[in-house]
Amino acid sequence: MQLPVVALNLDQSGFVPELEQEVLGALLLSGQHSVVRGTVRAEHFIQPVHRRIFEAIEMAADQYGSSRLDLVFRMFTPEDVKRLSDDLKAPLREYLTGLAGYTVGGAGGLKNSVPNLIQQWGRISAGIEADRVRLASTDPSVDAGALIRTATRALDDVAAGLRGAGRSRTRYSLSEAADEALEETQKAMTSGAGLTGITWGLTDVNQATGGIHKGEMVILGARPGMGKTAVALGVGMKAARSGAGVGFISLEMRSGRLAMRALTDIAYDWNIKVPYNDLITGRVNENDFEAIVAAKQDFNKLPLWIEEQPSLSIADLRVKLDRMQDVAAQGGKTIDLLIVDYLQLLSASSRYSGNRNNEVSEISFGLRQIARENNIAMVALSQLSRGIESREDKRPMLADLRDSGSLEQDADTVAFLYREAYYLAHQKGKDPDADMERLDKLAECENKLEFIIAKQRNGSVRTIDLFVDIASSAVRNAVRYF
Repeated sequence: MQLPVVALNLDQSGFVPELEQEVLGALLLSGQHSVVRGTVRAEHFIQPVHRRIFEAIEMAADQYGSSRLDLVFRMFTPEDVKRLSDDLKAPLREYLTGLAGYTVGGAGGLKNSVPNLIQQWGRISAGIEADRVRLASTDPSVDAGALIRTATRALDDVAAGLRGAGRSRTRYSLSEAADEALEETQKAMTSGAGLTGITWGLTDVNQATGGIHKGEMVILGARPGMGKTAVALGVGMKAARSGAGVGFISLEMRSGRLAMRALTDIAYDWNIKVPYNDLITGRVNENDFEAIVAAKQDFNKLPLWIEEQPSLSIADLRVKLDRMQDVAAQGGKTIDLLIVDYLQLLSASSRYSGNRNNEVSEISFGLRQIARENNIAMVALSQLSRGIESREDKRPMLADLRDSGSLEQDADTVAFLYREAYYLAHQKGKDPDADMERLDKLAECENKLEFIIAKQRNGSVRTIDLFVDIASSAVRNAVRYF
């Protein structure tokens, strides 16, 4: 049924005003703004008059707990009424009455009309940005890189709005929340490994954390030389071997170098110990090389995708993740775990240019949002402050998180890596006896890696000893080796 008021004109092809009118009418008729709170925003309305009406609906809901027509009309000043009536070429009250009286689906139809409204907003917003890019591209003085970065961020904002609109519900009764929690517990009991999330591939770490959970962010921090890339890659492979789809974003190391680390890690389980550097330089014998080739066949089967590119922004990372999801879907998989190596190499927007603390805060928040919006587990590697090097005890603490306190705040879990052997290998004793003592201690802890859980929202903090062979990029459960 056509709304019996003067039609609204908007210079935008493909715009269907009836979609906006249906949503507004349902809210005015039912007075139930709460059903769209957090999903529909004023910006989703392309027509300015409709945007202003929705703002009045929100105001009425906040003040009176209802978006009933008579309450909404009170939110307009006399000046608003005159201006909007002029724009409509019809009395505002008459237009609002028409919206409420001629809604097709009412409140029950919002489950269909709201997604259609937001899809229209996304489509038109993308078209507006495309027109802006086309127009700007005709100017020879425009920097192409800057144009692409601005367009990417603008389109990412639209994509984020669409993802948010498609998000599952966020409100649960206590009973429903308890059911969900008990279901996780039952899965953990069935698995026998205490897992409610994706496996770390490390028994003691799994028992301490319950795994890596979807929708959450883990910060894995360490100073250089501690083995954080080896740990992250090993975790990614073990998670992939368990059936999870894994994306690895490398902002520092080339994908070929990562693949070589992965191959030496796989061969290590076959008791083939090939140092990573020997593989790079070709110092391997024929038997070891054949083992590495066999390891590649094993690696090829894993649902693990590596993306190497420096200086990615959060917007770029979202695009990379979407592409990974498309590739994974072709093989019947999804990306369940995303590993970022490492977060300080991500580029922040120009909004906080020059303020490193705010830049890292923006990056940290963006990574957490990606995890929540896509319902994936996020492991973000982080460099730690150089201040550690000036301490006698160089085990990391939360205060060592570099550049921003937001890393601790945004992360659901913060873990650190520490290898005493690294420091012992770079020291010298004050005299021959002291140096002999240092070498004895080095031999004792050469393969020891401490996994320090410094923060865990849903568990205790503790330190877990792991086995590491840095040369072969192999990280294993300590009980097997010590």
